[in-house]
Amino acid sequence: MNFFMKLILRVIITALLVLILPYFFKGIEVNSLVTAFKVALVLGLLNFFIKPIFVFFTLPFTVFSLGLFLLVINGMIIMLCDYFVKGFDVQNIGWAILFSVVLSLSQSLVYKLTEVKK
Repeated sequence: MNFFMKLILRVIITALLVLILPYFFKGIEVNSLVTAFKVALVLGLLNFFIKPIFVFFTLPFTVFSLGLFLLVINGMIIMLCDYFVKGFDVQNIGWAILFSVVLSLSQSLVYKLTEVKK
């Protein structure tokens, strides 16, 4: 499978997870499948462009907290996504951190299950 097919598959998986996970968390709302795809795309872009900047500037906090501050950074990325995508609502940073942790774990699991063996 080439790079673009993997990228499209990951966006689809992330969008489906973003659509499913709010049923388990009362502090997260996603209006539609289109909104879930927007969230998946915006999260990908924020993680690629903005997260490294956050990590760089908060490196002392991250080192001092033994890496736990990365959870706060992930929550801030989710809150930024909430700001940019209409129809995706996160009540507070606590829900954003919980959502980011569960989304990351479920993405890892689904990516591992859908991995193509050579």
